[in-house]
Amino acid sequence: MLAALGLLVFDTSTALFDQLERQRSWRHARTERFGALAASQFTGPGEDRIRLSGLLVPEICGSYHSSIETLAEMADAGEAYALVTGNGNVLGQFTIELLDERHSNLVDNGQARTVDFTIELSRVPEE
Repeated sequence: MLAALGLLVFDTSTALFDQLERQRSWRHARTERFGALAASQFTGPGEDRIRLSGLLVPEICGSYHSSIETLAEMADAGEAYALVTGNGNVLGQFTIELLDERHSNLVDNGQARTVDFTIELSRVPEE
């Protein structure tokens, strides 16, 4: 298991991502001062975003419907889901902000042999 988002487990039977990007920021309020650097005060954490990218090859591993469509249904619900890495590290509660899919190597019935996907998640406060 690479990770789990809510009850969706990213593994060979669903979808594997091969890249995880995380971008975190912190907020600082600044007040201009004459003849000196601006005064700065830390005001708390900012955005925490995660991007998961991978390749789905249904003929080898994973299933198009059980992974991509499940993620779309989760995003439609608008809920926050716990994101846990394979080693048990809980990264927090995240909402699905974007699901990008690129179908390629189409066969005669229109079925894709490969699907590149990207999922963008945004952290929300745990309540």
